[in-house]
Amino acid sequence: MSTTSQTVGVGEDDLVTGEGVAIDLPPASIGPRILAGIIDYVVMIGLLTGVFTLAGALTAQIDDALTSAVILISTVLVLVAFPIAFETVTRGRTPGKMALGLRAVRDDGGPISFRHALARGLLRYLEVYPLYGIPAVICCVLNKRGKRIGDLVAGTYVVRTSVTARLAPPLPMPPQLAHWAWNADIGALPDQLALSIRTFLPAASSMTPQAREAMGLSLLEEVALHVSPPPPPGNHPEYVLAAVVADRRRRDLERLQRDDALRRRLLAPDPLSPTPWR
Repeated sequence: MSTTSQTVGVGEDDLVTGEGVAIDLPPASIGPRILAGIIDYVVMIGLLTGVFTLAGALTAQIDDALTSAVILISTVLVLVAFPIAFETVTRGRTPGKMALGLRAVRDDGGPISFRHALARGLLRYLEVYPLYGIPAVICCVLNKRGKRIGDLVAGTYVVRTSVTARLAPPLPMPPQLAHWAWNADIGALPDQLALSIRTFLPAASSMTPQAREAMGLSLLEEVALHVSPPPPPGNHPEYVLAAVVADRRRRDLERLQRDDALRRRLLAPDPLSPTPWR
């Protein structure tokens, strides 16, 4: 199957769960990002003020060269190491991002690591402080994900964490195929096939008739390898695909319920649980 067929109905900025459900993580606009940067800058200025005050108090006890070295090292630690360490520990957040509900994530939507935070922090020092953030703002405006130069190098972007994910509703079971699906032997579908079906069916109405028919027949041929006996003749391919996915979901739900009931019977109630089993 081509790559196009596997991503029908899923946007470039969408994440996809294991069940083929697209979750949109919208990039943060430039306004909240600038405000978050100002908050971070104020926090760092506060830290530097404390460091300089302490260094001034020690001036009478140490020589000027050592005082200058302490100030220089402290400045680098606060302006460069502090945001890198903070983003690493909080998995993509800074004080400003926390206040504005933002988070830096990888391009695939996953949490960033020290490597990403390091690239973002080093480039931040070059593109924001000496150049007043002008290159960062221009890059954010030109990039559709609002990436600054540090994001381009690190492979990250900033999202709004306060947005509620929109999950597609479960596919309904076509009534005329419920009896067949209940009694059929439906094997576990490969991840890519399940993803293709879950993304194709909601988007089918927006496709051209030729592409819709070709995609439906192609997916039905793949599904037929995992289903026995074949569906009753005369049913539209999209009905068959919906029936297979809906019944697989029903069987998975029943299996999880059986496993949970067995676990409740075999395991003693947890006395520390806020809602102990009954």
